[in-house]
Amino acid sequence: MTKTLRVELGADSYPIAVGTGLLNRVGELLTPHIKSNKVLIVSDAFVKARYMPIVHQSLTDAGFNVNTIEIRAGEESKSLAQFSRIQDSLVAHQLDRGSVLIALGGGVIGDLGGFAAAVYMRGISYVQIPTTLQAQVDASVGGKTAINHPKGKNLIGAFHQPKLVLIDVDTLKTLPQRDIRSGLIEVIKMGVIRDEPLFEMVEENLDAILNLEDAMLIEMISSACVNKAEIVAKDEKESGLRMVLNYGHTFGHALEALTHYNRYRHGEAVSIGMNCAAQLAVNLGMFSETDFQRQRSLLNRAKLPLTFPDDLTPEAICDAMYLDKKTLAGKLRLILPTRIGEVIIRNDVDDQHVLEAISQCF
Repeated sequence: MTKTLRVELGADSYPIAVGTGLLNRVGELLTPHIKSNKVLIVSDAFVKARYMPIVHQSLTDAGFNVNTIEIRAGEESKSLAQFSRIQDSLVAHQLDRGSVLIALGGGVIGDLGGFAAAVYMRGISYVQIPTTLQAQVDASVGGKTAINHPKGKNLIGAFHQPKLVLIDVDTLKTLPQRDIRSGLIEVIKMGVIRDEPLFEMVEENLDAILNLEDAMLIEMISSACVNKAEIVAKDEKESGLRMVLNYGHTFGHALEALTHYNRYRHGEAVSIGMNCAAQLAVNLGMFSETDFQRQRSLLNRAKLPLTFPDDLTPEAICDAMYLDKKTLAGKLRLILPTRIGEVIIRNDVDDQHVLEAISQCF
């Protein structure tokens, strides 16, 4: 079973395929989308061991000249050093403007590989083959590519749309449960910001989702991708509507930076951030206690964290939020919920209210 969606961006439009057994068909599915037969696959050790042979064979059978590079797993690899390694590999293997870079892995590989493709020869084609739930429902769709700076997450990057996104839900079967739960936050987030039926789908089918039932995964991931595609089609460069996708992320990115990107999964930090943003919205009289508890209950059932660690302070978290790229003219731009299925963008919340909400989330 495969569902095919489309991100409508004029000349930069591209398909998203969601299903099972897609890794065996990469060569066949890629052939219509690129002009050269040269390919560089960027992956990490975990993914390389499990899926590189399948993808490599499929591409070779389809007549591609395949080269590979392995990047160390983890958020720390979204760095200038690893970016330079990929550039060196692209040059060494003489990829040209018609060649394609394939990002085979989770969000880190997708962001890093996408950014490398965005700037090599002023931009070559790339394909996203996300192997984690977080990447499948969020990071692989929309063309946001980036690496981190020691002072902040994703501060160095570019918008560069992929030619194709292939989502094979079979890859989720080898992930630790922690990574499944972490990735689920992006689906829950999408439900809160614009799609209450999607939120209800997760509420009602959480066990089936966590048990990785194929039909449920394909339906949920497709729904999340449809939402993301609609937002990207309306606001590709994040000038307005697309900012709502940052719900929970301003708090979460601050937490990740303060803990050096090695204590929390991205989705875990966003979960804490969503809980804090919702608490702030309740304090401001924007969000009902009932909806706040509904969100909190689902996050809790999914065994996602809700509170900041004791070794940080509200002041440190608030200060780190100002280093996030989502500030505007020295003001925090916060995505705050008004109900399940709707959020608004606020840049007029004073620091005292922010500090109070953070303090309530320890």
